[in-house]
Amino acid sequence: MTALSYSAAFITFFSVVGPPKVLLAFAGLAQTHPTAELRRIALISSSAAVLVGLVTGIASPWLLDLFHISTPALQVAGGVIFFIYAVGLVLGVHLGTEASGPDAPDLVSGVRQLLMPYVVSPLAMTAVLIEGAARDSWTWRSTVVGAYVTVIVIDLLCVVVLARILSRTHHATIELLGRLLGLLLAAVGVDLVLDGLTSLGVPADRDGH
Repeated sequence: MTALSYSAAFITFFSVVGPPKVLLAFAGLAQTHPTAELRRIALISSSAAVLVGLVTGIASPWLLDLFHISTPALQVAGGVIFFIYAVGLVLGVHLGTEASGPDAPDLVSGVRQLLMPYVVSPLAMTAVLIEGAARDSWTWRSTVVGAYVTVIVIDLLCVVVLARILSRTHHATIELLGRLLGLLLAAVGVDLVLDGLTSLGVPADRDGH
């Protein structure tokens, strides 16, 4: 049962914060950061993501109780935030990032640009909170956190291995893939909002009337 639960949690986190969604963010950073610095950024941001996921996953029931949040409301909020971020990708507006200044991009600015899409991804944190609160068991929450950490480690390894390739990817290619991914992610955000609204009791009119 634990193995099956771990597999299900792993698939969930891999789909919301796995390499297909993360590598594009690092590819953008690779255009302005040296390969060695990109790897350091990956290590620091991945460590921060693990810490955030660990705290969120273990404390998920208490966090939801503390703020009096239901899981459907969390789905709606996470979906809306993620939808806004995805629309920004489609339009070429990189929300949560700073405009380039006269100084060369540094380690801190690189990590800061990864806060929204990676370290505290709305979709990933929503999944961690919902999955962690699904069962009132330390074993289950540890399983959820373990699956999440595994995916983050895979992300880190992919960035470290592919850092040189990412730095050589043309900027136009990254923009094209970013807008395509933004369109797909916007649909994911809408789907999450609809699931939350359905769970809150909002009727779904499937007949078009």
